[in-house]
Order: sequence, then structure tokens, then C-alpha cells
Amino acid sequence: MSDQLTLPAEARDRAGKGASRALRREGRVPAVVYGEKKEPLSIHVEEKLLSKMLSTGHFMNSVVMIDYQGKPHRTLPKAVDFHPVSSRPIHVDFLRIGEHTKVHVAIPMRFDNEDASPGLKRGGVLNVVVHELEIVCDAAHIPNEIHVPLDGLEIGDSVHISQVKLPDGVVPANTDEDFTVATIVAPSAMKSEEEETAAAGEVPTVEGEGAEGEAAAEGGESEGE
Repeated sequence: MSDQLTLPAEARDRAGKGASRALRREGRVPAVVYGEKKEPLSIHVEEKLLSKMLSTGHFMNSVVMIDYQGKPHRTLPKAVDFHPVSSRPIHVDFLRIGEHTKVHVAIPMRFDNEDASPGLKRGGVLNVVVHELEIVCDAAHIPNEIHVPLDGLEIGDSVHISQVKLPDGVVPANTDEDFTVATIVAPSAMKSEEEETAAAGEVPTVEGEGAEGEAAAEGGESEGE
């Protein structure tokens, strides 16, 4: 389950680009909290603390308690804007959620037990089709990762979403199709060898057919003469 984070916040007294630039110079990041049919809160948070949370890799999938004027606001990060040159965070959107709100989040896929895959042992390559799985789940039970075991998979095998055991209460956001999550493919060297073998097997047949055709043609010409 993803961690619950706490982020202290202060009110933004002024709006506009000038006010936002002034906050950033002071090491603060403008933000807004919206949703649940309540008035949006214009706030600012500490850049260092926000950057530390962003570095975990789970920030967008974590419940963030915004501590504002002594009152906690349960939120889910929805968007983070970064400076195009420095990559520093310059604005954050937080969505208010209830304790057991159903949320739509993207969770990283983790592929386990590569040593138990005969196909990978033979030199096959894991081709990951879905790196992050879009899911719907309870806000209080957001998983950090979705685990996909590779036991027993051979070259040419595929893993579909129906074969992935999801945590209780977690469902794929896309329920319309049994989409492919990953495949075990032959390495380039193996493909080249197979292509060369196939090509070598075809050459004698083609040449033989050509020789017979030429002989038949010559025989026909002799009979005609």
C-alpha cells in the first residue's frame, strides 16, 4: 500500500504570475486544492519537502494530507508543473478525496521471478508492453506496485491482464479488453539464425526447380528441332 504523506501549507494571499514568482524565490511552490464541491484553496508549500516527496517515485499514487491552518485535507496529487529548464516544481494541483473514495491512478508494474522463466533462461527478452497499469481502487488502499510473476514462461508466451493477480479491491481502469501486459520475445541473434536457416533451406528448392525448368525447356527445343 502506498504511504500517506503530510505536506504543510500556507495560504496564498495574492494571485498572479508576479506573486507566484515571488513565492518561488522564497523556496515555495504555489498550489491549489479543489474538488468535493468545495471552494478551491490557493496555497503554497515548501519546495524542498515537495521535491523530496517527488523523488520517491510514488508521489502521484499517494494520499497527501495537506495540513492547512491546523486542519488536514485528504488529497491526491493530480498534476505537477515543472520549469522547462531547471526541472524544479513550479505548481501542483491536489484533488480532495474522501477516506474511501474510488480513485483512478497509474501504478508501476514489477515483473518478478525472471530466473523461473525457461524462455528468458534460453536468451529470450522480456518485452514490457504496459509499464504503468491504470487502475481504480479505494483511496485508502492504493498499491505501490503491481507484481507480475514470470514463472514458466517460454519464448513466444504473452501475459494478459486477466492473468495478473491484482490486490483485493483493485480493478483495471480498462475492462473492455484482455490486453497484453508483456511478452517473451526471441533475441535478435536467435531471429537472425532462424531467418538464415529458413533462407538456406529455400535456396536448393528454388535452384532445383529452376534447373528442372531449364532442362525441360532445352528438351522441348531439341524435340522441336
